Amino acid sequence: MKSSHLAPNAFIRGSRVRAAAAALAWSSAGAALAIGVAVPAHAQQVNASLRGTITAEGGASQVTAVNVNTGLTRTATVSENGVYQIASLPPGTYRLEVTTPSGVRKTDEFQLLVAQNAVLDFDLTAPVTTADAGAADEILITSGRIRSMEGGEVGVNITQREIDTLPQNNRNFLAFADLAPGVQFITGSNGNARLQGGAQDSRTVNVFIDGVGQKDYVLKNGVTGQDSSEGNPFPQSAIGEYKVLSSNYKAEFDQVSSVAITAVTRSGTNEFKGDAFFEYYDESFRTRTPIERDTNAAKTSVQDMQFGASLGGPIIKDKLHFFVTYEGKRIERPIDIFPGNSANNANIPSAVQNEFGSFSRIFNEDLFFGKLSFQPTDRDLIEGSVKVRLESGDGIGSGSNLRDTASNSKVEEYRGTFRWEHSADTWVNDLKLTYEDARWAPTPAVFGPQFAYQDANGVQIYRTGGGSNYQDKGQKGWGIQNDFTWTGAERHTVKAGVKAKWVDLNSLQLNLFNPVYFYNTQYNGAAWNNTQPFRVQFGFDPGLGADPIVQSKNFQLGLYIQDDWQATEQLTLNLGLRWDYDRTPAWVDFVHPAQAVAAVSPANYPNLNNANYNINDYISTGKERKTFTGAFQPRLGFTYMIDEESNFAIFGGYGRSYDRNQFDFIQQETSVGGFSTRTFNFLVPGDTRNNCTPSATCVAWNPIYATPEGRAQLVNSVGPQGGAELRFINNDLKTPYSDQFSLGIRRQFGLLETELGFSHIKSRDGFVWLLGNRRPDGSFFAPTGNQSSPFGNPPPGRGSIILGDNGLETSANSAYVKLTKRYTQSSPWNVTATYTYTDAEENRQFGETFSLDFPSINDYPTLRSAGVARHRLVMAGSVDLPFGIVFSSKLRLETAPYLKGFNNTATGVRIIEGIEGNNQNPFILGDWWAFRQLDVAVTKYVPLKFLSETTKLRLRVDALNILNTYNFNSYNSNPRDVTADANGVFGDIANRGIGGNLTRTIKLSAGISF
Repeated sequence: MKSSHLAPNAFIRGSRVRAAAAALAWSSAGAALAIGVAVPAHAQQVNASLRGTITAEGGASQVTAVNVNTGLTRTATVSENGVYQIASLPPGTYRLEVTTPSGVRKTDEFQLLVAQNAVLDFDLTAPVTTADAGAADEILITSGRIRSMEGGEVGVNITQREIDTLPQNNRNFLAFADLAPGVQFITGSNGNARLQGGAQDSRTVNVFIDGVGQKDYVLKNGVTGQDSSEGNPFPQSAIGEYKVLSSNYKAEFDQVSSVAITAVTRSGTNEFKGDAFFEYYDESFRTRTPIERDTNAAKTSVQDMQFGASLGGPIIKDKLHFFVTYEGKRIERPIDIFPGNSANNANIPSAVQNEFGSFSRIFNEDLFFGKLSFQPTDRDLIEGSVKVRLESGDGIGSGSNLRDTASNSKVEEYRGTFRWEHSADTWVNDLKLTYEDARWAPTPAVFGPQFAYQDANGVQIYRTGGGSNYQDKGQKGWGIQNDFTWTGAERHTVKAGVKAKWVDLNSLQLNLFNPVYFYNTQYNGAAWNNTQPFRVQFGFDPGLGADPIVQSKNFQLGLYIQDDWQATEQLTLNLGLRWDYDRTPAWVDFVHPAQAVAAVSPANYPNLNNANYNINDYISTGKERKTFTGAFQPRLGFTYMIDEESNFAIFGGYGRSYDRNQFDFIQQETSVGGFSTRTFNFLVPGDTRNNCTPSATCVAWNPIYATPEGRAQLVNSVGPQGGAELRFINNDLKTPYSDQFSLGIRRQFGLLETELGFSHIKSRDGFVWLLGNRRPDGSFFAPTGNQSSPFGNPPPGRGSIILGDNGLETSANSAYVKLTKRYTQSSPWNVTATYTYTDAEENRQFGETFSLDFPSINDYPTLRSAGVARHRLVMAGSVDLPFGIVFSSKLRLETAPYLKGFNNTATGVRIIEGIEGNNQNPFILGDWWAFRQLDVAVTKYVPLKFLSETTKLRLRVDALNILNTYNFNSYNSNPRDVTADANGVFGDIANRGIGGNLTRTIKLSAGISF
């Protein structure tokens, strides 16, 4: 490859793609299939379980649970002691039919929530107060109060009521997950949404839909499609309800170490039901952004349209049902483009001035979901579902990069699930076959050079030209899950499961595909120098036999066993153990090129002879690396009922949970050698900051270097590997995990549930990049003078050594109070309120993996976390009002984030800490909260009985951020530019933006349902 300007398709066609298949993966896969058939199991990630005790004259022989909407039934035998247990009930509305010597007696209807471990006791010897007009065996009994025995789980259930009524902007069903203790739903500067829990970042999250994990194995943000996207992971109209777990989940949950979401999709019922909606707002429905207000500029054009429709019903009553839905987004969102905090802004060329201000960013999304549910017998349930997600848009956010530097976003995702559940008297078997194909491919909108303009101090003023990076990453493969639940032992619900996946991971990463030229605009006394660059950086294929297209045929295997044991009438124990295996051939079988090994050899680079690490621990010949097999994960929990009425309970638990190493990290060992970044400096006499010493990589500027041919000349002058960076990953790379502890009390007052708890989550072995360069004596820091990193001491003729290793750690201690009141027809209002105090620490700034300031990750101090607010209060609720009106609201309050940085000084590395922005006061009301958002919604239902008895028109107004608070999410927080003031405030508030946080916005909606 001669130039970084070769068309991307041509580059891909000409690339050498290595495909590696491991015998262990396939032999293990065969074993997994055999286990899956011989030892079936059932996962309780979605379905509820129900158990209890029945007291009846003469005893009860059996109990049958009937789903009143679909006709699904599950029957269990009642033991001699009156105990019954029913496993695997899809969330929904049920009644029980209890068979006694005197006949069948039925309960009234009750609700089972997603993944609920429910207990429901009956005393049929009590006098009957409600009777049917029919025969004696139709006498109704009022069901007792349902209790949940969830052990050490910390979280919250989000019901269909909350999904339908609570105000929101983007129809992302995960937006309500922040009602759980320690969970944050964050809208970034680009409008992209993500979840995070405790002090860990988003890559540690996993979302399970109908029991199938949506984990992104390649990219960050935990869920496929959510990296740098404001799209939704799933159509909200297809979600029935979901459960948020922030710690101490059971053994069924895999590939997660912070927040686990388990959601159930809607199914068709015995009645045809449909819905259609349209939501809209534009700039006339919002107030000005801060930059519009400060510059007295006209409001930027904004248009947000979301629309969709769903339909479900019977094909064969009680046997075959269908459900289909579509949701679309068409969004134009404002972004703020402004010059950097520079000393030369006054001389920006007039032709560029129009590129600053507020502009619109385009985003489009289409989501499809379809599901068939078939019940051929009372003991079988067969389901098939398909999901499609398609996205496109402008990959640009607020800042000093002009719009032409954008990369067009592209997301394509296809998922399918086939499920067969078979039940017997004492067991339930659940088999799932899954398919996934997810692709994320941001592509430069402009293919051409990029120009970065700075002032004399090196502060960026703006960038313009082609986007610098081109990527195409994703995952594709098949999986099988087989789960079994056995209730044959009294007071035990034993579950065991196996999951095997064959998934191809791929990554194309062409960093600096378009070259970037850097200019000191004040060079040589010029008002605006744009003819003499001081540096160029670009990507180039060094021809060393590597390939920027990295593929890996991964094999994953997971096993678990779980026993929910009612040890006594008061004590329930949840005892589980999980083991996971994830083989990544691209890392295990990787062989470092001979040129890379020679570059760091003692003969070529003696600087490492006295270094604090052994480079041989990072060099692979294809034999040193083994797949991690130690991922044993105990999951233990308990619930103890203190009072006889079962209103007061103590709960707690401990669990270890392994995640995985992100493929986007470990593939770089290969891809960097296939398309490396080159840096050449140009002589700029008199520029004390940017001038360089003449060498093969420091030459006089020649206009030919602005062309592909000229850049090829630069590369040829130093050889194909000259200046190419080196990356090595520890041969003993470990898998990240977290240890989770919880303890609390739950108290029920009628319909009001209260919870007071404490959780401790410690995460370890997070992936980190370290600087491997050393000075000639093997030291990292010079003994005197500026204590800076040894970037000026790479191996001769090569770029820096970057080492991949484990070592990131976080700790979060959280105390929380949670109040929940569920909606009922007789009490038509609901509320959930959660206050969380979190004391979080980390040994690297939140979200950072590059740790190049110190020789070892152990040298970084453990400080307060920069990504977690200490105080958070989230409240949401709704109420039915007269005249068919529903009022709802959501309030989110947070104290200020915390920032830190490292500033190299003559006396050492100085740590700068402080509070971001103006709001440093810690608590309570008003401006003391750094983040304040109050949303309200009013919905009016209008019956259309001339169409049908159930048809309703829905008119709705959402008032988002009704207090019009400016919730800033971007500051100039570089410690080299700014310093904390006398009050500890850290961050230049003159250079800030609100990003994806809305000013006061009114959204109008209309819909019809039947």
